[in-house]
Amino acid sequence: MRRSPSIVPHGADCDTYVVLNDFGRLGRAWCEADEQGTDRTTLIRRLMEDQYSHPVRIVAFNTAEGWSRDVTVDIADELRRRFAEYDEVPRSVQEFLDIAVRR
Repeated sequence: MRRSPSIVPHGADCDTYVVLNDFGRLGRAWCEADEQGTDRTTLIRRLMEDQYSHPVRIVAFNTAEGWSRDVTVDIADELRRRFAEYDEVPRSVQEFLDIAVRR
């Protein structure tokens, strides 16, 4: 009998980040990401590359340690600190920072 694939990332002792994106009339959904693309560094890079149209929430979890939490404000703070590294800040990131401030 076939088993369903595990949703636990390989090398489960790592922090995994997922993004809730607002698709307007279509609603909100957690964005798909390849397994190697769910770390904090890749998340920050993808946000700054404007790969999410309207990110509204970011959650991190670690299945090996048994925790999950909303890291929206933490990621927003890190983005603000990194602005000097980028020539231009995407509009989606600017809107995300406005949302994060209201949390």
